[in-house]
Amino acid sequence: MPSRHTVTAFLSGVGVTLATTAAAGAGVSRFMQRRNAAAADLNALLPVHSAWWRDRFDRKGKLLYVAMGDSAAQGIGASSPARSYVGRLSAYMRRQSHTSLRVVNLSVSGSTTWLCRKDQLPKFEKYEPDVVTVAIGANDIIQFNPESFEKNLRVIYGALPSHAIVGDLPAMWIPDREKKLVEANAIVRRVAGEFGLTVAPLYETTRRQGFFRTYRNSAGDLFHPNDRGYRVWASAFEPAIAARLARIAADDAATTHEAREAEAVAAHTAAAAAAPTAGTSSDTPTTDTAGGATTSPTDASADVGGAS
Repeated sequence: MPSRHTVTAFLSGVGVTLATTAAAGAGVSRFMQRRNAAAADLNALLPVHSAWWRDRFDRKGKLLYVAMGDSAAQGIGASSPARSYVGRLSAYMRRQSHTSLRVVNLSVSGSTTWLCRKDQLPKFEKYEPDVVTVAIGANDIIQFNPESFEKNLRVIYGALPSHAIVGDLPAMWIPDREKKLVEANAIVRRVAGEFGLTVAPLYETTRRQGFFRTYRNSAGDLFHPNDRGYRVWASAFEPAIAARLARIAADDAATTHEAREAEAVAAHTAAAAAAPTAGTSSDTPTTDTAGGATTSPTDASADVGGAS
């Protein structure tokens, strides 16, 4: 039979365990309440961010950048839309190109590949952008259907210019979702390769941050990036953006050179046509100032030596 001290120790242990469990439960409850409150605050910002981007649709710029995507492209979680990855890439392009930039952000918060295909793609067709980024598919993962996902991507990617840059899906750190991400990103890379599109390595870039830095890089809802997180997202796109800007600059230089050569040839041709040909004589009649008779140069030379 257990001693009184053994029973007391056992009961004390049970009490501590129950108290710890209760405290842990209360802590989880408070954590979820804060997370839900943060998510509600971010949801309230959806129309604010959307209006911010729409206000910039008609601004002028030498280059045109069009973005498609979901709430990440809208910048939900950032302290301002300008600090989203689309905003950061816009600033990066202005610095790199040393020219003005017009930004058209067609993204819609909550968009899936199907909704992007249905709502954003028809709007995209009226633009001829110099730079295009597409980051879509994260909202497909919860109820992931590989066949539908690929079908929608094929329609979206097939409508893009060959210089478009598409992001694969970011790391999510939840085991079940990570398994789906492997399949989804394999589809992204395969379909993008078939259409000759450049893939920005968003998954690899965010995965390198590790779990704890990803937590620090997340907004209060633990789903969207914060300012630090969007800086990481932008870094995944920047090498491909730099290559695209270099190609644009090279094409502009070649066009300018060809135009100057054409102008030089045209000017030379015009000058040659206007100048008299060397060594030719004129058959234009001349007037004899002494007698008023009109003679040609040939007649004048005959008169000099032929009088009798």
